[in-house]
This record gives sequence, structure tokens and C-alpha cells, in this order.
Amino acid sequence: MTLDRLLLNAFRNHAETRIEGTRHFNLLVGENGAGKTNVLEAISLLAPGRGLRRAALPDMAGKDCGGGFAISADLAAKAGPVRIGTGTSADRPTRRLVQVEGADATANSLSEWLSIGWLTPAMDRLFAEGPSARRRFLDRLVLALEPGHARNAARLDNALRERNRLLSAEAEPDPAWFAALESQIAASGALVAQARARLVDRLGKALAALPDAPFARPALSYQPGGPLEEQALAAALSEGRRRDRAAQRTLTGPHRDELGVTMTGKDQPAADCSTGEQKAMLIAITLAHAGLLDPDRPGVLLLDEVAAHLDPLRREALFDRLRAGSAQVWLTGTEIAPFAAIASEAAVWRVAGGAVERTG
Repeated sequence: MTLDRLLLNAFRNHAETRIEGTRHFNLLVGENGAGKTNVLEAISLLAPGRGLRRAALPDMAGKDCGGGFAISADLAAKAGPVRIGTGTSADRPTRRLVQVEGADATANSLSEWLSIGWLTPAMDRLFAEGPSARRRFLDRLVLALEPGHARNAARLDNALRERNRLLSAEAEPDPAWFAALESQIAASGALVAQARARLVDRLGKALAALPDAPFARPALSYQPGGPLEEQALAAALSEGRRRDRAAQRTLTGPHRDELGVTMTGKDQPAADCSTGEQKAMLIAITLAHAGLLDPDRPGVLLLDEVAAHLDPLRREALFDRLRAGSAQVWLTGTEIAPFAAIASEAAVWRVAGGAVERTG
């Protein structure tokens, strides 16, 4: 077991929810709007980033609860139990607070304790959206395998933001400032790009080893937005200053990366495939990635309303692969029937009006 206990306080429609006695499979069953996805979102906030909804912190606090919220969990880690938590305070609702074993910590440090991945209905648009959505998806996959990626990505974003500010300034900036920022971008950017390239390579090999059925098998390609090596990236940024100044933004670097996805057999870009094919490819990527997780590092996989949209054959294949994986699995659904094949081995909770009751 990974998450041994979960507590939600004033989070969304959960005034005070306690979930304990978890298993490998954990089912949250209830009507639409009951609060099932809110539980998954709470778990997703035990990792760096904005969670599976990418919502603003003030929007997560429950109504009439004072403006703050709290999420805590006990992890059954290899080295022993660990308690982690996150939330906000009523007086500073936009500032995220994080604690590990009762001591203040950073959001990025959460990746050292837990690997979290998810698949939600909103991600069905991943291949139709812009490249930034796929970069976020790729970074989340990297983070589950390489905890230091969060720190490198944050440093890259901060340096890029400062360089773009200089590029849009009316007065000609000091070249020394440019050089300093470009050095920072090159150092962190090379690490980010190389981590993405490693992930795509590993994931591509894992996907190639999977059968063609019952899920569509995608082929992945990493398309870098600049050089992968630090010195080459720094040189490209320096050479591109005049062009970037005209555009008022940085046009070279990992922030321009793209994840290419095609459906094998048809050699068709994912964006041109049917909705069903895109869904199947996302599931295939998610399952292949789960197989790459370090079994010695706690891992959690959140699957929101996935089983209901699969036929019985694909549901059975999904459960078989999840059963064989090391990650703890949380699934949501409006009824128990789609989970009949795993109901006897799962922990089951009925969710209604923000209240959670153990039923199995």
C-alpha cells in the first residue's frame, strides 16, 4: 500500500473526510457531482504543480469554511511511514503550504516522497490542444521518475520569465544581464530537455513491447525546441537575442519542445485520430509509464471515469495491467458494475455530497 490514510479538511465539497484502510485498488463510487474527482484532485496535490484540474488555490477551499483548506496523507514508504500535507491558510489563500513530517517544506520536495500520475476525461483533448499542454503532460511523466525535474523546471521558468522581461523592455538591456540569464536558462534547460528525451526514449521502448491490442499503440517522438547541451543552448540564446528582442519573447529552448504522438499501424498523427483512438493511446501511454515506476518509491495512479468508457474486453485488460503494476490505483465511477472484476480485491467507498463511506 502507498497511501495508507488520507484526510481532507475544507477542500472543495469535503468539509471533513477521512479515508483509511486502502488497498492496491481503491474505488470511489457515486453520482456526478458527489465529490469523487475532488478526492483524486486532493491526492494529486501531494505532488508539485497545480493538481489534475490546474485550479487556483482559492478555488479549492470549501465554501463557508474560512478560506483555507488542508490535505494530509500517511505514506507507507520503504523506509517507514511518512506524513505529508499541503493546503492554504485563511489569511493567505493564494500561498501554498507544504509539510513533511510536521516540518515546513517546498512543493517541489513532495516529488521526493511520492510519484503520482493521472488520467482524466479532460485529457481527451490533449492531442488537440497546443504544445504547452503536451509539455506539461510530458513533465509530469518525467517527474514521476526523476524527482529533481521539478526543481530544474522551476529554475528554467523563472529564468525565462526574467529574460522575456528584458526582451520587452523599452531601453536596450545590459548585455551582461542577458548573458547571466542565458547561462541560467542553458544550465537548467539542458537538464530539463535531457530528462524529457530520456523519458520519451524509455517510454517508447516500453510501448513497443506492448501488444497492438486491445489498446491502440502509439509511437512517441521528442521534438526539442533547441539544443540539448548546455553550451550549445547558451550559444543559441546569445545568437538569437536580436530576433527574440523583435518578437519580445524567447524563441529557442525547452519551452518550445513538442511531444509527437502517432498511431502505429496507421502512421497517423494522434490529432487526426478518432476520439476513441486518442483515448486508447492515452491509456496505453499511462499504463506503459506506470510500468517504469520504481517499485521502491511509492507510486499512485489516479484514473477518473476511465472504466465506464471501455468495453468489457478492454476493461479486463486494463485491470490486468494495473494489477501487475507496483502503483496504487484510485478509480472513480458512477456505479460499481464496471468494476465487477476487481470489486472483491478493492477497497470501495460510496461518495455522496462530499461525504465518504466505506462499503467494501
